[in-house]
Amino acid sequence: RKKCLLCNNVLMIVAASIMGCSKISQSFEMILIGRFMCGVSLCVPLHHQYVGEISPKKLRGFANSTSSFFWSLGKAVGQITGQRELLGSQSLWPMLMASCGLPALVQLVTLPFFPESPPHLLMHKEDQEGCRKAIRQLWGEGQHQAEIDDIMKEKATMKNTKILSVLELVKEPAFRWQLYMTATLTATIQLCGINAV
Repeated sequence: RKKCLLCNNVLMIVAASIMGCSKISQSFEMILIGRFMCGVSLCVPLHHQYVGEISPKKLRGFANSTSSFFWSLGKAVGQITGQRELLGSQSLWPMLMASCGLPALVQLVTLPFFPESPPHLLMHKEDQEGCRKAIRQLWGEGQHQAEIDDIMKEKATMKNTKILSVLELVKEPAFRWQLYMTATLTATIQLCGINAV
């Protein structure tokens, strides 16, 4: 999870750099390429997954709601800084386009100090000691055996569940309507212009 977030941040910084240099290069295609790279990034689902997994159970709902808050805050800050009086002027708009790289840079610098998610360590890497260490680092000293037991129960449940490939998921009739709905919602979010705002 953490490595994927770090790679995603590198992608966002590259995209921001490309968009920021578009005026100097006199290439509107660089803006298109940068926006495409921002759209390809996986920051929203990765944020939900990582934050949900590193949060204690009693704070998990609150922690997952932070992405919606920061998503809205980012839109508001983008609209405010896009005003002509700030970064929306003829000379400063490349800085506005490149500003999406700033949060990615902050996360790229700070994320290495956070541990990998405990469920990932225990379920996928089978590193029980690493899981305990990560839990102590995240939640402090104390008795965390109940959380570890919950992760072990989830792991036991996952063993009986078949993990489908993308092609198998598309072919599976039981998931067809859920897949259609998810694809439709995702497409409308991408095509409604919210990313441009």
